[in-house]
Amino acid sequence: MPLPQPLCPPQAMAAVRPGLGRIIPGSSILFLCDMQEKFRHVSFFPQIVSVAARMLKVAQLLDVPVVLTEQYPQGLGPTVPELGAEGLQPWSKTCFSMVPAVQQVLDARPQLRSVLLCGLETQACILHTALDLLDRGLQVHVVVDACTSRSQVDRLVALSRMRQSGAFLSTSEGLILQLVGDATHPRFKEIQKIIKEPAPDSGLLGLFHGQNPLFR
Repeated sequence: MPLPQPLCPPQAMAAVRPGLGRIIPGSSILFLCDMQEKFRHVSFFPQIVSVAARMLKVAQLLDVPVVLTEQYPQGLGPTVPELGAEGLQPWSKTCFSMVPAVQQVLDARPQLRSVLLCGLETQACILHTALDLLDRGLQVHVVVDACTSRSQVDRLVALSRMRQSGAFLSTSEGLILQLVGDATHPRFKEIQKIIKEPAPDSGLLGLFHGQNPLFR
């Protein structure tokens, strides 16, 4: 008689060692930060929007709540349509951090433990948001292939700064597979189609090339 296949670790185990940075859908939220028309000139903008769109599709499939912000939309325009966020109501802000604008969303979710963070610019709104979330005791997972800056030096140093402060740096696919957890998940086939093609190159290899001292 064949032995039963071992089960994947129970998702409840994620609460045992929070320092590992495990994520599960029931205690996670996706933050989409300021992917607006006037930022189209920013380096790798189409690529990071494409990756953020993947994250959004997966979040919707797994019932992970999503928050979308726009920085001063009167001047910087609306969210770009290719993100696929037409069904979301954006939160308008002027503060660099997303947190003051979406405070009530966070307060309404006492079970929340992990925030997945996409958008721009890395050294401005992403960094400020990450620090505010960390200050609230939340785990922050920066989706590195869905964040960018006009200056790639600013992008690199901001990623390092967030890591120093306790944020987790992860790729979109790594986080997606953490969220789904098991190939027997009822939504796995749909998610597999989303990640079948590798995420577009957003210049990260150049940033991480050759044992960069900022990431030792």
